[in-house]
Amino acid sequence: MPVNLKHFIYIAKSFSNQELYKGYTVNLDERLLEHNLGLSEHTKKYRPWKIVFYCAFESKQKALAFEKYLKSGSGRAFINKRFI
Repeated sequence: MPVNLKHFIYIAKSFSNQELYKGYTVNLDERLLEHNLGLSEHTKKYRPWKIVFYCAFESKQKALAFEKYLKSGSGRAFINKRFI
């Protein structure tokens, strides 16, 4: 039985000021393009962006729960300890 991993949580890093952005998407390439074209209100002022981490999930609910964790205080500490 094939696994359908189509829900992604990602961390993007700004080239301009090293800002990190945590998000959810079903299409990583398209979402990165949106960030770099300035179509996201939260990220347009820190363009350009690159994806530095992503994780795929079968379940949208689990993906969104992980995104929520990454945006929490302990999630930010985890990112700083493990990814930066």
